Amino acid sequence: MATCQVCEVHAESVFKIEGMDCHEEVAILEKRLKKITGLEALHADVLSQRLTIQYDAAKLNTSTIAEAVAQTGMRAWLEHEQPTGVAPSAATRRLYVALAGVFVAIGMVLEYFGLDRRLVVAAYAAAIASGGIYSGRRALHAARSLALDINVLMLVAVAGAMVLGEWGEGATVVFLFALAQLLEARAMERARGAIRALMDLTPAEALIRDASGAFRRVPVDAIAVGDLVVVKPGEKIPLDGMVAAGESHVNQAPVTGESLPAEKGIGDEVFAGTINGRGALDVRVTRRRGDSTLARIIDMVERAQAQRAPSQTFVERFARIYTPVVLLLALAIGILPPLLLGASWSDWIYRALVLLVISCPCALVISTPVSVVSALAAAARKGVLIKGGAHLERLAGVRCVAFDKTGTLTKGDLRVVAVTPLNGAVPERILQLAASLEARSEHPIGTAIVARAREQAIALSSVEQFQSLPGLGAEALVDGRRVVIGNHRLFEERGVCSREVHALIEAATLAAGGQTMVIVGAEEPIGIIGVSDRPRESAREAVRMLREHGIAHVALLTGDHASAAQALGDAVGVDEVRAGLLPEDKVRGVEELRGRFGALAMVGDGINDAPALAAADVGIAMGVAGSDAALETADVALMADELLKIPYALRLSRATLRNVRANIVFSLGLKAAFLVMAVMGVATLWMAVVADMGATMIVMANALRLLRE
Repeated sequence: MATCQVCEVHAESVFKIEGMDCHEEVAILEKRLKKITGLEALHADVLSQRLTIQYDAAKLNTSTIAEAVAQTGMRAWLEHEQPTGVAPSAATRRLYVALAGVFVAIGMVLEYFGLDRRLVVAAYAAAIASGGIYSGRRALHAARSLALDINVLMLVAVAGAMVLGEWGEGATVVFLFALAQLLEARAMERARGAIRALMDLTPAEALIRDASGAFRRVPVDAIAVGDLVVVKPGEKIPLDGMVAAGESHVNQAPVTGESLPAEKGIGDEVFAGTINGRGALDVRVTRRRGDSTLARIIDMVERAQAQRAPSQTFVERFARIYTPVVLLLALAIGILPPLLLGASWSDWIYRALVLLVISCPCALVISTPVSVVSALAAAARKGVLIKGGAHLERLAGVRCVAFDKTGTLTKGDLRVVAVTPLNGAVPERILQLAASLEARSEHPIGTAIVARAREQAIALSSVEQFQSLPGLGAEALVDGRRVVIGNHRLFEERGVCSREVHALIEAATLAAGGQTMVIVGAEEPIGIIGVSDRPRESAREAVRMLREHGIAHVALLTGDHASAAQALGDAVGVDEVRAGLLPEDKVRGVEELRGRFGALAMVGDGINDAPALAAADVGIAMGVAGSDAALETADVALMADELLKIPYALRLSRATLRNVRANIVFSLGLKAAFLVMAVMGVATLWMAVVADMGATMIVMANALRLLRE
């Protein structure tokens, strides 16, 4: 008899979690959710308050997950839905904290004037009740999950203080703890706001022109691809599109980080979130809001901030060991001296309570992710997308930088400057064959050749069997004749390069000034096309700044002719030039340079140099705004063709690493000092609260400085 096998249905849902502000809450969620049948994996991002859950949809649904989260005292809803129920009011929370402070002050005044002890205790009890209402509720949920989070530890410490008759100290501890949590929540909100600020770059509504020519203002989400949007002077461009009418300069800094406005005319691409200048533009929409360049940037930054940096992983592993060790130490401190040495129970229990308070590793755990997210947000505002904390840390360790040539160190705006006939051919025929073949190519050299043919009104011929030869050139049948176009190496490998061609290539008329030579022919060369490009104005300055930032070696890796490559290398001041390289040669060059100098960053266009970018420790793609493939290829993506963003990214990464290390050292140093002080009986409960929550505030404030880097 056959039995029905129920297949697992793997699903993944992303929840927003209200109240998940520290790794302690993550531990509580993990303990509760891992008991649910059908759960496969979960990943928490504290800074984004996001929980990604993988589960078997045949056994578990999102409603059950949300209910389980609610049992921990937190609230969950699917990321793209609206939360249900009423959120706790921030104003109400501030009111309770203020009341706690007032009651503490009243209690101190009553105690100072020696009034009835019952009134003093009542004032302090009111302070404990009002200040501890939120943390007490959270502690109750944590205790149900058998988790000792900071709220439970604080509740135990305050209860112990009351039992020992230290009502004033217990009330002060509750007030300081509630105040510190309120301040910490505001600081966390600022860190989260750094990413949300990117979302506010686009307007909520836009002016469109319908088929009848009438204008109407509609929500941006209601606009479809192909609609015509009218952007007035000074307005933000609502969606990605192509200019259909009008001319203006557009400030693209919000998306690409470019320092100067870009001139835009008919046929030019514009991006959502950029700011129109002096003229009105009619923009034909090419991407909806969720698919725009800005939306992809935000998505990548959010994905990047969820990735753990190596230092963050280390800190979290350390915290898992640190907390139980300190808790065991507190237990030993509270019990062993009175039992073994006959010491005062109240004195040593008090010291154990102080240890409980400082056992929370929040400051240590939060030190790395806030620094990383602040740096990622600061970089995104400058048009530099760093794909995660791991890439940020690797970038800080880079000691060698390798550049591609065309479109990277040069402008990529190539022009045909010479056409030299060979073997009786005429220049017009050479251009016709080359342009017909290159019309199928996306290489900048091919674009320049096609543009020259159009300038001379040369008609293109029919092309069949087109084949690209990466790093060498291309070949195809043009008017039924086999035509090959490519570099000197291609023709040498095929054994059809004559002495005359050698002589012309070596001649100063083609090699001087950094020209690139393209040979056209088949059985024999029929012509040489000289193509010229210009170095970027900032190339030499970028190389100089890289050296100032500790880069030991700067190299140029290119498939171009040696003379042209060396001329550019001399112009921008690189240390080493390697020319005539195929894609696999560039990979070998990257590996050899890494062996000599250490961690290496490769800078290219993100598509043609994909193998070398992947082989490098850090791949940096330039000018990728609007390019899906290039955005996904590199570890670091520069939205604009600005070389000076590379030293900036390097400086930011090193500042972030210094920030993380300083935070870790400070957090551990403070914990160690208070451990000693607690054992010696010098530290008090309120001092421990100030030290613990103060450390958290200090490391977060230090991390948030990176937003201004």
